[in-house]
Amino acid sequence: MNKPIESDFLFLIYDVAQLIRRHADQRARAHGMTRAQWAVLARLEREPGITQSKLAVLTDVEPITIGRLLDRLEANGLIERRADPHDRRIWRLSLTPKSTEMLQQIAAFRRELHDEMAEGLTNESLQTLVSCLQRMRSTLTKRRSTARAHARPA
Repeated sequence: MNKPIESDFLFLIYDVAQLIRRHADQRARAHGMTRAQWAVLARLEREPGITQSKLAVLTDVEPITIGRLLDRLEANGLIERRADPHDRRIWRLSLTPKSTEMLQQIAAFRRELHDEMAEGLTNESLQTLVSCLQRMRSTLTKRRSTARAHARPA
């Protein structure tokens, strides 16, 4: 039996993610940036010194695309690339002091969006939601890793 689209959790997850992206796009544009640039800054705040290639994997962005994003952020003085002390082929990424204001804007947006989305939900409901989403992500990540391992030639 088919469920109505409004109660199918796959459609709901997609719709909510799309709404979040739209809100983030609008807010980032209001600050002269893109959602992708915001995502890079937020990731660098959480993982200072990450490599460009690892950042591409974590953000699910092609290496050439992440390179262009980083070029723009570097040109605006928000990040810098530093040579890895142990491997000169690798660039480590760092935030600059100029990024602080933008990171504050990102944090404010995240708080506002969280509060708006959580309106009417109990803390217990939110924790259950977070646990369920973490479990789904873990399951899908494991399956993706297993599929990739089986796809490699022997």
